Amino acid sequence: MLSFEDLMTSLQDCVIPEDRAPENVRQTIGLFLDKLSESSRSGVKRCKERSLEEAAQLLRQIPEAQLGGLAESHLLTLVRLLISMQLQTVNISTACRKVDQMLQHLAKVDHQLVFRETHYCLHSMVHTDQVFSFEDLQRACMFLEDSAVGRKVWRESYPALLAKVSELFAVVLQQESLRDGPLCYIAVKVCLQMFQLLSCEVAPLVWDKEHGGPAVQKILQALMDLILGQCCNRDTRLLAGTAVAMLINTASDSRAGGAAAWSLLQVSDLEPWLLTVGALQVQCTPTGKDGVARLAVSRGLLTCCRPHILLSSHVDATEMCLLLKGFFPLVYALCEEKLDCHYFAFEVLTLWLKKVKECLADIWKMRGVRFLPDNGSLQQRLIHIIWTNAESPVEGVSEFVRSAFCLLLDLYEMDCEHFCDTKKTLYFALLQRIIQLPWETKAKYHRLCAVLPYVGADMVLDQYAELPSHLLKCLSTNHLSPCGSELYKCLIQQQRRELCGGSQKLDSRAELDLADEWAKRWRPVLHKALTSDVTLLQNNSSTHLLPCTFQVFPSAVDHLLASLDPFAPGHLHAWACIMSSYRATTGGSPWALQGSSALETLQLALGSADDKVRLAALNLLCCSPKTKDTPTTEEMSTMKMFIPQNLNCESSPFRQHFQAGVKRFLVRIRDGCLAHVRGQKGKKEGETTQSERAKDLLEQGIGFVEWLGQLPYSYLAPGHSYQRKKTALLLLSAVLETCTDTWSPDKKKGQPPANIGSLINCARQRGQWDFFCRTKQLVLISCLEDSTNEIRELSAGLLLRFFPPSFPDDIAAVLLMRTKQLLCSPRVQEAQMGALVMKVLLQKSRDQPEDCRLNTAIAISSGSNPKASCMVRFLVKELEEHYLTAKADMMLAARTKPIHGVVSALQRCLLEAESSVHDTLDHGLTIEVLGLLENISLLLLGVLYGDRDACATEKDAPPSFCDMGNAISSLITQTTGGGQGDGQECVLLSEEHSLVLTCCWVSLKEIGIFLGSLVEKIFTGFKPSKRLLEKEDLIRASKVFKNILLKCRHWGAVEGCCIGFTKFCASLLSSSDPELRDIPAQMLKQGLQVVQCPLSTSVTRRAAGLPMLILCVVSAEEASKTRPLLTHSMQTLLETAKTPLPENWDQTLDLPQVCAVHTLQALVRGSGLGVAVLQFAPAVAALSLTLLSSPCWAMRNAALQLYSSLCSRMLGQRPSSEDSGPTQHGMSPPAFFFHYPALQPFLLGELRGAAQDLQGRPNEAKLHLKPSLYPVLTLLAQLQPGVQDSTETLSDFLPPLLQLSASPIYSVRVMAARALVAMTPPSEYMSILVKLAAQLPSPQEHCCHNRLHGQLLQIKALLERALTDSAPSAALSEVLSRVDASLWLVTKAQRCPLVRAVYLGVADSLRRFCCETYLSKLSDTLMHELQTPQTGLQVGLSSFHQRAIHFLCADLKWGCQIWNSFSAVSPDLKLSLVTWVVDGRGSQQTSLKEVIQRVLQSNLREALLSHSVEYRRTYLAALIEVMTGGDSTLPQHLPQSLPLEEPVLPECLDLLLRDLEDQRGGPEFLSQGLCVASLLLTQWSDSSVKISTFLRWCSILECHRSPDAPEVLRMACAEALCVAGAPLMSHSLRKPSTLPAIMIRLINTGLYLLQDQSKQVRMKAACFTSMLHHARRGESRRSVYLMQVNQALPLLLDLLLEECFKTPGTLEMLLCHLPQSDLRCALRDASETGCSSLYEQDEANVFAEPSVMSAHVLPCLLHLAEKYSESSALVPSLSAWAEQSAAQVADSLAVCKELQPAETLTPAWLALLVDPCFHSTLCSLFTRAAFLLRLLKASDDLRRLCDPSSLHTSLQEVCSLLSQNGVHFPSALTAAVAGELPL
Repeated sequence: MLSFEDLMTSLQDCVIPEDRAPENVRQTIGLFLDKLSESSRSGVKRCKERSLEEAAQLLRQIPEAQLGGLAESHLLTLVRLLISMQLQTVNISTACRKVDQMLQHLAKVDHQLVFRETHYCLHSMVHTDQVFSFEDLQRACMFLEDSAVGRKVWRESYPALLAKVSELFAVVLQQESLRDGPLCYIAVKVCLQMFQLLSCEVAPLVWDKEHGGPAVQKILQALMDLILGQCCNRDTRLLAGTAVAMLINTASDSRAGGAAAWSLLQVSDLEPWLLTVGALQVQCTPTGKDGVARLAVSRGLLTCCRPHILLSSHVDATEMCLLLKGFFPLVYALCEEKLDCHYFAFEVLTLWLKKVKECLADIWKMRGVRFLPDNGSLQQRLIHIIWTNAESPVEGVSEFVRSAFCLLLDLYEMDCEHFCDTKKTLYFALLQRIIQLPWETKAKYHRLCAVLPYVGADMVLDQYAELPSHLLKCLSTNHLSPCGSELYKCLIQQQRRELCGGSQKLDSRAELDLADEWAKRWRPVLHKALTSDVTLLQNNSSTHLLPCTFQVFPSAVDHLLASLDPFAPGHLHAWACIMSSYRATTGGSPWALQGSSALETLQLALGSADDKVRLAALNLLCCSPKTKDTPTTEEMSTMKMFIPQNLNCESSPFRQHFQAGVKRFLVRIRDGCLAHVRGQKGKKEGETTQSERAKDLLEQGIGFVEWLGQLPYSYLAPGHSYQRKKTALLLLSAVLETCTDTWSPDKKKGQPPANIGSLINCARQRGQWDFFCRTKQLVLISCLEDSTNEIRELSAGLLLRFFPPSFPDDIAAVLLMRTKQLLCSPRVQEAQMGALVMKVLLQKSRDQPEDCRLNTAIAISSGSNPKASCMVRFLVKELEEHYLTAKADMMLAARTKPIHGVVSALQRCLLEAESSVHDTLDHGLTIEVLGLLENISLLLLGVLYGDRDACATEKDAPPSFCDMGNAISSLITQTTGGGQGDGQECVLLSEEHSLVLTCCWVSLKEIGIFLGSLVEKIFTGFKPSKRLLEKEDLIRASKVFKNILLKCRHWGAVEGCCIGFTKFCASLLSSSDPELRDIPAQMLKQGLQVVQCPLSTSVTRRAAGLPMLILCVVSAEEASKTRPLLTHSMQTLLETAKTPLPENWDQTLDLPQVCAVHTLQALVRGSGLGVAVLQFAPAVAALSLTLLSSPCWAMRNAALQLYSSLCSRMLGQRPSSEDSGPTQHGMSPPAFFFHYPALQPFLLGELRGAAQDLQGRPNEAKLHLKPSLYPVLTLLAQLQPGVQDSTETLSDFLPPLLQLSASPIYSVRVMAARALVAMTPPSEYMSILVKLAAQLPSPQEHCCHNRLHGQLLQIKALLERALTDSAPSAALSEVLSRVDASLWLVTKAQRCPLVRAVYLGVADSLRRFCCETYLSKLSDTLMHELQTPQTGLQVGLSSFHQRAIHFLCADLKWGCQIWNSFSAVSPDLKLSLVTWVVDGRGSQQTSLKEVIQRVLQSNLREALLSHSVEYRRTYLAALIEVMTGGDSTLPQHLPQSLPLEEPVLPECLDLLLRDLEDQRGGPEFLSQGLCVASLLLTQWSDSSVKISTFLRWCSILECHRSPDAPEVLRMACAEALCVAGAPLMSHSLRKPSTLPAIMIRLINTGLYLLQDQSKQVRMKAACFTSMLHHARRGESRRSVYLMQVNQALPLLLDLLLEECFKTPGTLEMLLCHLPQSDLRCALRDASETGCSSLYEQDEANVFAEPSVMSAHVLPCLLHLAEKYSESSALVPSLSAWAEQSAAQVADSLAVCKELQPAETLTPAWLALLVDPCFHSTLCSLFTRAAFLLRLLKASDDLRRLCDPSSLHTSLQEVCSLLSQNGVHFPSALTAAVAGELPL
């Protein structure tokens, strides 16, 4: 058959010019052929499918009669063309089916023609002497599965197909590489499809002896051999099981099929057996016992066999049903075994239950009894297997277990109904068992969902009273929130069903009644969740609970809104979430719910300081269930205000949600406008009045998109913050994705509609939506040199995806020149810029680079993509030049040709380009690249070795860091020809040293990544006709990886190399060539040999890159196979690690055993292995715990790291909860030991051994060290407590844990108590408590302090877990009496403070159950103890004091008593008291808080004079805590507390201010001092001294607001503004003349802090503005509305203008926020190219944006200019500024005109575009020029300085010139230049 291209050419030549066909048919056929050609050319799956779908639509448009009118030869060519297309798309099922639809359409015209050509195609495949190839099998599959005509042909040719497949199996089974590869898998797939789709043809060959043939017999034998283990590929074996089952399913006789199925179940036998399937018999020989064979058979039979086969009886026992007696034991055994394919075992269990449900009626008839009788064996076994596997760590198992549980309950329900059992006791027994599970158990909620429909919502809620609180806990914990929210949804759905009684539609009155019922149970729960302080709870409740609430109870919205106050904390967020969720779910208008107040509340939410509140409000604006719901005028204007105020948010999630919200808003605009455009075309006359509003919305929508499309370019210039640029690019991407006609093949959703062109044309007619003009392109090009990788990548993505396909010639030329400079930069960041620009150039340039044009012939011969080949060859030449330079002079290369930039550029151009690597490279060029990389890696490693010849040897020991440093220093000395200069040793790396080291490690890293990715790319698009790499080449590449990993200790190089090496190994291991697959295996073998005999000097003791080499190889194995490399590695490493140390081991050398343990740790931690290593967990755990007793420190260190990593892997990720939640993991002890049964006896033995060591004589003081004990206890303590052990197999752990309470090691006693809680079932809590309490000694008894301390710890731990709010039980009463009787343990009679502290903790836990007499006696004892002076130093005394203070202060009477005696107690106790306050416990009781505040204030002077730095710092922190309640923005001035006495207050203030002025005490103390001083200032009555003190205070703020000051001090400045600045500015002082000067200084400090780099500082400064705004509005509400930073800044400037515009200094203060405006200086700095150092110095404040600040200040300056004629106070300062600045402004504008950017881009102009100083200087210049222009217009006197009209003209010309050449300004500046800015 001719190729597709030849057939296409032939058809186009003959059909289209044909005169017989009508014109429209010829046009349609032409378009149809174009679409086919387009699909053939495209390499993207979705593009192919799209083109084929369009082609099919075109073909269907041609009537059959006209198709029949084509010449037969033409129709024949068309059919052949489509069949050729089918063969092209054989890998894409959907594409094949689309082509098949076209063939079927042609078959209607000439069926025989289509059938004949298909038959010819298949005939040529099966009637040859060659064995089926992979491509042949793919085609056979396609014609079976995706071709209706192909199936008809196969029905006639099936004998030949069977013969060819059986012939293939004979070859495949002989070679391991073929058995385990894709060829075997697809051969099995063909068998499965034949048995399924050609069952009528195959059945006689199987079941009739007369028709039987050898082909099916051989196929069955081959399939069984594969199932039984001759193949390592698990997927192939499972598929083979399905194929055999499908063969059995072809039986028409159920008895014959059942007999075959029974015969197949012999797969469990370990001995050879005979399989009989109808007339076929094959010998089966098991080769292993991994469970896959049983899985494959059971899974296949349950999936494929019809019910009559599954219900068949055994030949020898007719009462034995195959489904019950045959399958269940097999399935149950699979689930019980610890296989690495547990997922499939539980899939089989679920399949079995589904089949039982399907056949249950027949089972009842067969058996005559209940299927699941209560307490029956089957029921118990099913529940057991489901219960014990619900927490399986294997991914997917828990979901199958959940499905199995639901099926079990369903089966029980059917069973009860059939046999009229109304009690249904199982449900209620299960409900009680579920309720008793701890709330942390994830499976608890899934089981409740399953049981709920059978017991009812009321029953669950009544029986489980704690359910609402537990649901809130779930929503506060990440991994539990989905199951908790699902349970809530099931509950309310069940409630509605029960309330409605089955009726679906109700009237509005009934809906309100339903909502009332919902509110009784759930409104408080949702209110608490939505207004919670816990972010996770807030988010999860709004995301999960609200939507399902409104779906089920729409009227619940009124109840939820009624309980909210927008000014209460948390309520504003809740309001926005409720409104947006209601709108999105129901489609109802949110504005109708609360009238006009809704819009007011929305404005509050949009301006909130809290990111999540603003996001929720944005979501409310943007969401709508209908995309055609065009936003209203108010919504668009609100968005125009909101978007600019949120461009610089620091939160990445905020930016992502912001973009998503804006995109939804744009989609609504686009779809609404499109609907209007379509409506305009089809509207009739007389409908114009109705469409006026729609027309206005169209204009507004197009205008909004135009505005948003322009906005980002104003903020992409250098000098803006990363956050603003990132957000601007995201918004620009949203506009371009939504409102252009660019189709993205990689996206399934979010594509623009097909008719978007009509809207674009409509906008273009209005002169708008010019998204791709040159000036915008220049802005994005300047972003390619941004300092952050994300900005560069986003900009490049937008340029490549949306902008015209090629750059103009001038831009391409300048970019190429710039790229060459960047690629030679030693700075990694700049080299990466060059690589990215090179990639963009490759895809966007029309011609080849000039350097390549001379070598065009060479370039074209390199590949079928001349442009890419040319670029790659150019880069290879560059790389060779860099290599030769480095070889000659490494120092010169490190500075001017550092290699890594070119390697990175090669990677981008080869691997990230649109074209295939096979079209770009040929074998010669590939070998050239490989040789260069090999030579470069050896050269760089030689530099690090210091000896290039030694590096080339086979020695695998890497140099130490010291050796590398010495080698580089030696190289520098040789190059410079001298020593270190002054001879002094410098601890810092020199610039030269950094250059060489960076060049080496970054280049090695890039080589590793590039080489691995290149090999992966080559293998991905492998073409047999074009082999780019041979085996020898790949071995050379493997040596490059090996050298880097084993001969370089730099972690950056090793880590980067690992990325590429893993890809390299994965590509080779997935190859069908066994010789290639052997390369990674040989590398692994060599690596393991190195592990077993390392001889290098140990420096890092981490084995350098060797573990990573082994990890990369085993991670690259296919997960579907048995992972033989991993198994071999683990066994070898375990054996090596177990090897005893030699007698004369040297601790300075890397020991093989230590290296093996480090390698095991790497394998355990490797994310690429997942749970595959868990099968070795018991052996690794035992090894690591055993090695903790090694005499070698390095071994113990490695073993501890291995054990820690293994525990994290076994237990899974610790659940994250914002209240820091439980320390335990989600796996209970029964589940843990069910999954790791081999660990149970080992861990128990370790505990018993340690406990036995403690059983000596009572007086024997001997310390028995058991290194493994504490790690074992730590593991047990992390298990989830509170789970009942149904088998009671874990009770053996309790005795040794109880005995370990006597351990002489404190941490062991603590951990033993935690482990005891985890291992004790809830039913045993009280009995153990009683037992432990009974052992508490009397005062006369002799006791062991360690044992007593440990027992008290265990009592306390058990009490914290066991106590509930219910009345005390008899057992608890007994514990209370024993604790009461042991009161002496807290007195001095007990000399150990640690024992006394723990006893007090026990008493505190039992406090609510204790009698008043006991509590009074205990408190009195503690009070006496605290007031008694202590003699000597006692270990643990401070801890006891803290515990005693905590206990006493919980009672108001005793708390006041201890605090009132503050001045009389010891210094240590004072420190304990103030520490207790700092810990946040002093603000819990208002009355006690007043006492504490009074005491601390009265003792402040004494504390400030204390010599203890710790006491002073803690004291100030305690005072701040009680005076502010933890929030220094809102001081709580308690009415009862009096301010300090007048003489004391000034003295304390003076002490604090002197410390601050002299900066004594460190940043933390100074920050606390500033806060306290500010608090004291607010208590001072007015006086002249206060004014001077305030001025000192202002000076301190101005000193510490600097970006160079420590953050804690800048934060303190912001807090000081809130605490003292806001009250000062809100309440006028007695001397108003002083107030404006102080106000200006405070506002100026606020402005600086609002631009601070720290988000917390900015938010605190915004708090200051919010408080001022609150006070100025005179609002009576208690809480202050905290506004966003970007709202606070202009508001603070407005306040300055309102209050201080006449005050001297206002102008200077505003001007100080403008950047420099000396343009000549900025141009001079920009012209100084070249980097002076390896690293660029960051600004002190990278968040500050001079150009944005210019836009903020400009309106204020213009306002002052307008006031020029109204205020004589302003005239001197404004006139003076005008006279000073007029000449400079005119000169700078003249310089701008002189710049005159050429019509073509120049390198000089590009350098200016990427210079941040240039842009900020221009913004400052324009701001000053606009200000000067307004002054000149306002004053006749000043016009002598400059002519206003000429200045205005000059300003406009310069602005226009710059904007046309890629310089965009904020809208405030451009509006001022145009004279449009409103004042």
